[in-house]
Amino acid sequence: MRSDSIKKGINRAPARAMLKATGLNDADLEKPLIAVANTWTDATPCNMHLRGLAEKVKDGIRAAGGTPVEFNTVVVSDGISMGTEGMRASLVSREVIADSIELAALGTLADGVVALSGCDKTIPGTVMALARMDVPSLMLYGGSIMPGVFQGKNVTIQEVFEAVGACAAGRMTQSDLHKLEDVACPGAGACGGQFTANTMSMAIALLGLSPMGLNDIPALDPRKGDAAFQCGQLVMKLIADDLRPSRILNRTAFDNAITGVAATAGSTNAVLHLLAIAHEAGVTLHIDDFDAISARTPIITDLKPGGRFVAPDLDRAGGQRLVVKRLFELGLLKDNPTVSGRGLKAEGELARETPGQEVVRAASNPISKTGGLAILKGSLAPEGCVVKLAGHNRRHHTGPARVFDSEEECMAAVQARLIKPDDVVIIRYEGPKGGPGMREMLGVTGAIVGQGLGDSVVLLTDGRFSGATHGFMGGHVAPEAAVGGPVAFVRNGDMVTLDVDKRRIDVAADLDARRAGWQAPAPRYKRGVMAKYAATVSSAAIGAVTTPAKT
Repeated sequence: MRSDSIKKGINRAPARAMLKATGLNDADLEKPLIAVANTWTDATPCNMHLRGLAEKVKDGIRAAGGTPVEFNTVVVSDGISMGTEGMRASLVSREVIADSIELAALGTLADGVVALSGCDKTIPGTVMALARMDVPSLMLYGGSIMPGVFQGKNVTIQEVFEAVGACAAGRMTQSDLHKLEDVACPGAGACGGQFTANTMSMAIALLGLSPMGLNDIPALDPRKGDAAFQCGQLVMKLIADDLRPSRILNRTAFDNAITGVAATAGSTNAVLHLLAIAHEAGVTLHIDDFDAISARTPIITDLKPGGRFVAPDLDRAGGQRLVVKRLFELGLLKDNPTVSGRGLKAEGELARETPGQEVVRAASNPISKTGGLAILKGSLAPEGCVVKLAGHNRRHHTGPARVFDSEEECMAAVQARLIKPDDVVIIRYEGPKGGPGMREMLGVTGAIVGQGLGDSVVLLTDGRFSGATHGFMGGHVAPEAAVGGPVAFVRNGDMVTLDVDKRRIDVAADLDARRAGWQAPAPRYKRGVMAKYAATVSSAAIGAVTTPAKT
């Protein structure tokens, strides 16, 4: 066993003495040492229940003949930090999560790992670490929150963000906004729509590193504890079979994951995160691959933010297995190994569809013939930008640029009702380096939609959008403004065109002529983790990663 080098032999007596101080005995030390990498925190509902799930995982490990050792890592809540300086920490936390799990598992020389995730960045962060370490391992998602109920309708955090804009526009009272915020998030679990957390939960299950059928279970469902116990048992089987991430994470796995994202109109953040996971796994994946796969993949689920239903509804309808079954029926997935020991096709065949469900469409009746995102390139974004297509029918827009050098500057203009129909709102210097941290713009997009401008305004940024964003929006504009990307030279009034059918994003201006004398702005942070991140992070077009490529 890998862990033998830390716990066997005469010279390891000091290590055993310290391990025994934690409650282990000689019999425990004869067994495989399994790391339980937790992302518990009581600072966000997304992860606040993971402490209890970890105990169930550890029970499963013990029952299957292993010895669990648990450690924790950091969490930054996107929904809570959104629209503030704290949001800059969100994407940075993905790297810290991956680094800290890798370090702790290395420090204990664990024979296997079970990682528990919840809020957005904890999912890719944990999986990036598993890909790096390449020991038998899996990830379990803590599950979705249940929807709240407001004025007789199911609501999520999406409705709260949009209500802010509605309140500012006089379309909703402050009293009703307060009532909505009181009920929108009724307990533990990650945001309920097909936002980033549930998108990445789906993606990792199709990738093969999460057991199919277990991520679907909502956070507070009584079945979740048994799912955690099963994961503890399963990691021991992975060790026995020597089934490592490197035997699962091939190009087929990533194509399957991208197909799942496109078919469920998932978050555009999946582009960033799957590129990063592929980078850690040493799998060649390009941003253009997302466009090609999305173009041939229909949307088959009716999920928020563009649709009607939330993740618990999908679970009741038949879950992720039902999505997989439909996509195999359409010939859009390829069989590949998964941590369950079954191939992906076999997992789909286990689907049990609830009669009369409306969440997952029949293969012959998709919501859209093509997937929920596209990659546009052109004079404004030579390396590409990610456009969300779900929840609207717009494919072309030309309008005057309204340029802002920060999210706060733009939000102030939105709240002052200065944004007009046809405007192309550009928020720059919010990219991976320029932010740093590539903040999400849900506050701005929610306010624009809440003011009734969602069908007439386009928003572009070198930052990101929340998975709860819907409307004609383009994020991850690359190269970013802070490195002298073309978006740095756009001026108010320049006519900007987005053409989805031609996959173009262009501006009618000689941007090169404006480069003379340009200097990158001074870094917002001159020391600490944010400065270190800004100095090492790559372009969003390759995943905003901070580690060297795998060789």
